[in-house]
Amino acid sequence: MTLVGRRFANANFLTASSTKAPWTVPFRRNPLFVSRSAEIAKLDDILSNDSAFSQVAIEGLGGVGKTQIALEYAHILRERHPDCAIFWIPVTSVESMLEAYSQIAKELQIPNVGNETKDIQNIVQHRLSQESSGRWLLVLDNADEISFWADKTKGTTTSNLPNSKHGSILFTTRSHKTAIKLAGRNIVTVKAMNSALAKNLLGNTLIDRSLLTDERATADLLQKLTYLPLAIVQAAAFINKNQMTLSEYISLHESTEESTIDILSQNFEDEGRYEDGKNSVATTWLISFQQIRASDPLAAEYLSLMACVDSKNVPQKFLSLTQSATKTSDALGTLKAFSFITNHENSQHLDIHRLVHLATRNWLQMQGTLLEWTNKALSHMNMLFPFPREENRHMWRPLLPHARHIIESLAPSTPTRAAIYLLHIFGYGVLQDGRYREARRAFSTVTDFYKTSLGIEHPVTLSTQATLAQIYLRQGEWSKAESLNMQTLDSLKKVVGFESMVTLTSMTAQVSIYCAQERWTEAEKLELQTLKFYERALGTKHPQTLMNKSYLALIYREKGKWNQSRKLNLQILKCHRTALGTEHPLTLISTRNLADDYRYLGLLRKAEALQTQATETSKRILGAEHPDTIRATGSLASIYRERGRLKDAEKLHMQVLENYRKTLGAEHPSTLWAMAPLADTWRRMGRYTEATELLEKCLHLETKVLGADYSGTSEDSRTLRRWHMHQQVMSGCTPS
Repeated sequence: MTLVGRRFANANFLTASSTKAPWTVPFRRNPLFVSRSAEIAKLDDILSNDSAFSQVAIEGLGGVGKTQIALEYAHILRERHPDCAIFWIPVTSVESMLEAYSQIAKELQIPNVGNETKDIQNIVQHRLSQESSGRWLLVLDNADEISFWADKTKGTTTSNLPNSKHGSILFTTRSHKTAIKLAGRNIVTVKAMNSALAKNLLGNTLIDRSLLTDERATADLLQKLTYLPLAIVQAAAFINKNQMTLSEYISLHESTEESTIDILSQNFEDEGRYEDGKNSVATTWLISFQQIRASDPLAAEYLSLMACVDSKNVPQKFLSLTQSATKTSDALGTLKAFSFITNHENSQHLDIHRLVHLATRNWLQMQGTLLEWTNKALSHMNMLFPFPREENRHMWRPLLPHARHIIESLAPSTPTRAAIYLLHIFGYGVLQDGRYREARRAFSTVTDFYKTSLGIEHPVTLSTQATLAQIYLRQGEWSKAESLNMQTLDSLKKVVGFESMVTLTSMTAQVSIYCAQERWTEAEKLELQTLKFYERALGTKHPQTLMNKSYLALIYREKGKWNQSRKLNLQILKCHRTALGTEHPLTLISTRNLADDYRYLGLLRKAEALQTQATETSKRILGAEHPDTIRATGSLASIYRERGRLKDAEKLHMQVLENYRKTLGAEHPSTLWAMAPLADTWRRMGRYTEATELLEKCLHLETKVLGADYSGTSEDSRTLRRWHMHQQVMSGCTPS
């Protein structure tokens, strides 16, 4: 038998003459309620003991639907057993409790009730604690402030509440710590809805249900609202009011942070909310924020810091740079208790709920302290963020989203040295990560700042300017890269000398520019000069010296000296493996270079084995969309094509082209160079029309970007003419 069958059946009721027991629930049953059967069933299970007093707490994030579950449960109980008394107390303020207790006293027909809260509370407690009062359920909704009813002199949180084996108390609270104090183990935790329930709720609350036929927009919207019931109902109310589509609402949600906060702050008509309550998502958590600030200042500090970085994967170290482990655990425990943050399993990283993140930023903005906390977050990040090197990639790479969030938040204000420092190391990080657009923005700002603050020929200014020139090169803007690099190189030679690492790096960049522009004689001359300086400064087997040698191998290859290139690349690879290990990016580049030599020499089995290893490792270490990984994948695709594995080749070539377009742009030289191999693959597969159309498009872009005289352009032009001639011959041979 269920709870309503065991606990509330055959009750001895409050008044012998009444046909219906007292009822003080302030809300009608919600016709739009979406079934939370698991939670309701657990309430039944906990409250089913008919021989002892029971207490249960429903806990969960504000807006997750705790009140609605309690309300539905109360109505189910009333519907099945109208002779069971059900009382409801909103614990939102002392005044609301006083009013609720007064109403209960009237329902219980208690005479001469006083006006003081404790008087009414004690009188009601005494009456309901008597067995003659019969069966009852008392709901204390929003029971976050225990001080509203707890008797501190008795040292317990529930001493002023009724206690009878015929009664039960149901609490709703946002705080897990409060839930434990109130109900011990008897806790029902409510989480956000799953996608199916969330979709049902959205459909129930939209006037125009046909909007749900846009399945992609529906899924996107629910994900952005984190499947939170209050957010879904609020969004539906806004959509209904403004007669907009889901996509239009999503556009508003995505436009700016201010716009998102604005629509999340809109109050709306909701019969299931108290008249004096704030029912928007952005404001419903303000009470919790204020409670946390009053009871646990360190938790409030951590919440404020987390609001100033990305909401995902926040390192615990970022928050607790100076605090003891015990204090940190207590503070984080408070935030977890309110369901504001979650721990990653087996990790020292935290997530803050996306909408809580936005609401906290809004809270700080309303207090006028958002900039102050952003600067505190900046200070913490500068202490935590190491200078990006390959050996500490695991330390700095997870910090990039958080550094970017701080940088973007501070962008409108005048840059400080602290902000520029973070932008500088962030720029190096995204450059190593192959994110050249972000690196360019960062180094442009940093270079301009240093020009103004340090002077145009200060070594730091020249160093950042040299890096900016390298970024231009990697973005395929060769002329711009050469102009800035030559200017910087001249100043570096004068200011820091020929053998400074900054100067040598700039000289290597110039060699790379010459190679890209096919100025092989100039490239070889400068490369040999640069190599001597590297060997003198670092030694012949230093990884940077060896990496510089790879340009000499490239020059050999372009001159048709395949074996010389192979021998040099083999030497470089062996030394890199010994010095750096097999998974270092420089080792992966030298592996790819040697595999290319094998391919040009027709040693396709060797080439495939080596290139497969380089590609898979690069994906794992750098990611599938890093330019180095894309290049390795392209080389592997070409090997497949030449070995006749056309389906495999096509798949990889298409992937390479798409990734280049996404990461480098549609007109980057690397993107253009990825088109012809795919076209050739299609031609070999007999898809002549598609192959010809793609090569024509490639040739048009190459002529526009690289010029008609560039070797790749000329070669593709000759290839296209051959294909046209072949098609004409084949067409002429076709029987009529």
